Amino acid sequence: MAEAYAQELASSGAYAYISPYNDPDIIAGQGTIGLELLEQCEDMDNVFISMGGGGLISGVGSVLKAFNPQVRLYGVSALNSRALAASMAAGQVVETHHLPTLAEAVSGGIDQDTITLPLASSVVDEVVECDEDEIGASLKQLAFDENMIVEGSAALALAGFQKIAHRLGGQTSVIILCGGNFDRDLLNMAGWGI
Repeated sequence: MAEAYAQELASSGAYAYISPYNDPDIIAGQGTIGLELLEQCEDMDNVFISMGGGGLISGVGSVLKAFNPQVRLYGVSALNSRALAASMAAGQVVETHHLPTLAEAVSGGIDQDTITLPLASSVVDEVVECDEDEIGASLKQLAFDENMIVEGSAALALAGFQKIAHRLGGQTSVIILCGGNFDRDLLNMAGWGI
């Protein structure tokens, strides 16, 4: 995994390791997305964000809740790799089993000393968990209906929305599509080539 390799390089002293989620500056930088959302859609009711290490949802959620505590924040987790969701449920960092997932950018564990667990726990109103079929269906919907090729972790947020959309009629929902780095081989393994 890239994160483990980066930590290994940093342990030599020749490099500095900056966590992609467990760093206050990274979280604050991701929080600027919340400011952009408030500028563009001040009357939003719900926001759906994919959860991996928790940096994105902690940053965006902290900003949104500071300006509009009534907005509901949905953290969307892949069932095949749900470290943050399981840790939030347990109230402490827990190890989980990780299976391959189309949402590979949000797979893997979280640091024992993570600052994102208390942050995410304080801003997330509900966690929605999605399986691989739901993620794949959202990838296809974005590709075929919206002409957008995104990575599985971006489609994960849409899958979470799709799963509970029937409960949100008449509300304004925002779905953060968090990345466009897709692995062609992974998509081919999922049963549809691009």
